[in-house]
Amino acid sequence: MPDIYHPPVKHSVEIAGHKTSISLEPLFWELLRKEAADAQLPVNALVAQIDAERIKADTPPGLASAIRLWLAARWVLEDE
Repeated sequence: MPDIYHPPVKHSVEIAGHKTSISLEPLFWELLRKEAADAQLPVNALVAQIDAERIKADTPPGLASAIRLWLAARWVLEDE
């Protein structure tokens, strides 16, 4: 398990053919990779899905925030 208090780390991802950088704490990168593997998707594809969902929100958060919220929601819903 990564150091949960490690500062964000920037990684490049490709969404709809466009490269962008996302800064997330290592713990969130690990959770994102796990969710992508569980869904049998590349991380880029999962990020693209999250991005498409966030854009539909009335007040869309930034992409990094959307990823954190999506991961937290998965964890909360898993417990229900």
